[in-house]
Amino acid sequence: MKILVTGGCGFIGSHVVDAFVDAGHEVIIVDNLSSGTLANKNERARFYQVDVCTPELDAVIRDERPEVIHHHAAQISVPLSVRDPLTDAEVNIKGTLRLLELSRAHGVKRFVFASTGGAIYGEAGLVPTPEDYVPQPSSPYAISKLSCEHYIRFYEKQHNLGHVILRYSNVYGPRQIPHGEAGVVAIFAEALLDGKLPTLNHFPGEPEGMVRDYCFVKDIAAANLLAAKTSKPGTYNIGTGKGTTTYQLYREILQALRLRGIDLPPLFDQLERAQARAGDIRVSTLNTARAQAELGFRPAFPLRDGLAQTVAWYLARQKGQG
Repeated sequence: MKILVTGGCGFIGSHVVDAFVDAGHEVIIVDNLSSGTLANKNERARFYQVDVCTPELDAVIRDERPEVIHHHAAQISVPLSVRDPLTDAEVNIKGTLRLLELSRAHGVKRFVFASTGGAIYGEAGLVPTPEDYVPQPSSPYAISKLSCEHYIRFYEKQHNLGHVILRYSNVYGPRQIPHGEAGVVAIFAEALLDGKLPTLNHFPGEPEGMVRDYCFVKDIAAANLLAAKTSKPGTYNIGTGKGTTTYQLYREILQALRLRGIDLPPLFDQLERAQARAGDIRVSTLNTARAQAELGFRPAFPLRDGLAQTVAWYLARQKGQG
């Protein structure tokens, strides 16, 4: 199968590309390298340095004629979306709409969209939250992702463009950079390796921090493989269904680093404290029963195992830069 992956040099997108290449698919990468890097590029995939918001994208899709598009290119920072909602909408909504139009024009059969389950439901009254819970997005980032979902469903009905929407929980793993809310594992790990005490953002009276559903990036890539195989349109939560507080996450990262021989004295057992940021939500975990039943999705990496691989990557990266 010929598959085009936007954002294929980014953190999540590059793992998705690797999974498709390893499965024997023909893969095309489109990435403007604004946050992705050539170090993440799979050498067995064809690469175009193109922004999804520019007209140059037309020629790529026209010439390559992919059967399936997996759309991961996005503005991912919740705090940035709060500060600059116009830029967030320009990238996330306009970029997605351009890609949908080109999919329609050039005969793409299926469109797989990387959405957010970690932000789209807002302060949900039902946790873990299922897909049929009415979204209450609390940030421009989440609003833009929900808007894209509506456009995608419109193209299914109006133009028969098959679709799968994957609502990711908070994704972590190798290649993640400390950028935006979803990068808390990267932020903590890199701060500790630099000998700095990280900051824990939390709401008043909740010193353990916010609760999130942390899903290892290789499980996310596996979900994309499953989505490429299905012909049924649908929206699916992709996560673990388990909640972890920010402080619990920090302690797991601290332990993983110490097990690797990193000398982190008792001083690092406590963090700096700061208030929750605009757009933050208290609790977000996802009900993944639909993805399990209809896609066959099963997360394979417990948090401790995923963090062990992640920490090993950061240590190797630090050694390579030293």
